[in-house]
Parts: sequence; C-alpha cells; structure tokens
Amino acid sequence: MSSEERKIADLREGLDGVTVRVRVIEASDPKVIQTRKGPRVISEAIVGDDSGKIKLTLWGKQAGQLQSGDAVEVRGAWTTSYRGEVQLNVGSKGEITSIPDDEVPKPEDVPDSVPKASERPQFRRGAGGFRSRRPF
Repeated sequence: MSSEERKIADLREGLDGVTVRVRVIEASDPKVIQTRKGPRVISEAIVGDDSGKIKLTLWGKQAGQLQSGDAVEVRGAWTTSYRGEVQLNVGSKGEITSIPDDEVPKPEDVPDSVPKASERPQFRRGAGGFRSRRPF
C-alpha cells in the first residue's frame, strides 16, 4: 500500500489526493444539482473495503461511471463531512480504474462501519483549497 492509498476506516474530513481500492455496493444514476457555481452533474455511490463503507460523490465527467459490484481504484479524491459522516468525492482531476475482482471484498463482506466526522468545524473544498465552514 503506497503512502497515499488509504483504508475507508482511516479517512477523515479535509483530506486531498486520496487513493482507495473499493467495491461498489450501490450506485445511482447521474442527476443535475444546483450549486453556487450553477448546475452540476453528479452521481452517488456507496463503496467499501475490508475496513468499512463510505458515500462517494462523483462530479462532472466522473458521474455515472460506476455500477453496483464494480471493483475499482479511485485516485485523486478528497474528503468532506456531512451530518456527522465523512464523505469521499472525485471530480475532473480524479481517476477511476477497474481492478481485479479479488482485490476487494464482496459486497456482503464489507463491514457496515462508516467513518465519523470530528466535532471540529466542517470543511469544504473551494477555489483556494479547503476552508472551514463554521456552523451558524
């Protein structure tokens, strides 16, 4: 495992350049959402490894690339938190590649544990990198 490759259980909000090797447990179809920068295409998936599972949001050209059951390596991802849980994101600078099926557990063998966010202020990714978002 390289220094940037991580297990799901080790993910915390505010990380950038994350690499994980995961099984896709569930995958949604692409949809358009409204953001501060206008409409964006996203899709969402639940992915996991032998340490736990996490919600993965795929932005832009990455949206819709995953199917349930896929074994993939996600590179160049970043983490955020929402409602107390860490989430993984991959966009235009990220990469998703297929890996051999036997390198990640089957969906039924992925533990139900989800990385929890810290009680610190949430982080969001912006043009200048990560910025703290204080709750109101």
